[in-house]
Amino acid sequence: MAIKDWPAAERPREKLLRGGASTLSDAELLAIIFGHGIAGRDAVALGRGALAASGGIARLVALDRSRFTGYAGLGDAKYASLQAGIEIGRRVLRDEMERSAPITDAAQARNFLAAELGNRDREAFCAVFLDTRHRVISFEILALGTIDSATVHPREVVKRVLEINAAAVIFAHNHPSGVCEPSAADRDLTRRLSAALTLIDVRVLDHLVITAGEIASFADLGLLAAD
Repeated sequence: MAIKDWPAAERPREKLLRGGASTLSDAELLAIIFGHGIAGRDAVALGRGALAASGGIARLVALDRSRFTGYAGLGDAKYASLQAGIEIGRRVLRDEMERSAPITDAAQARNFLAAELGNRDREAFCAVFLDTRHRVISFEILALGTIDSATVHPREVVKRVLEINAAAVIFAHNHPSGVCEPSAADRDLTRRLSAALTLIDVRVLDHLVITAGEIASFADLGLLAAD
């Protein structure tokens, strides 16, 4: 039975309009984004099947185009609609962060950075540059890498800090492997970045390691002081 033939109280769009988006299941939200199903499967069933096959909403939205469209009924149009929705969410979080009060601890940046990095299938290294009052100057992706590494050069970071006159920085990168634990390489890079930035009186407030479901904070773990 097509969704349009369901009782009005059960249709995802009507449920959203009546009770808000938070009242819908993941499959119902996907149904609205997808717009329609395929022969023999309505949009809710299609969303439910995609969630089951991919392992959940976080894993589904992390799929690249080729893997997403490899599931039955999921083509380029549905991939584009989903990615557009995700990007809107990222931009809202970025705008809110840039307009927010000064950042005083890592928790205030985590939601935004998790949305930016948590579901990527390749490693990305980014920085949130802050002024003397810890207000956001800019967010920038400094390096994009392979599935398990991204190359970052301290001299390029120092150059960028001087260009925008930043006084502090929060670094973050993702672990596509899903292992949310700072590696020896992560610690070494953080130590080198901190040493380089200390020479120009710029503080590293934190370095976050992000996966689809977890965040590890160098500051919370005491690794900044140790380095």
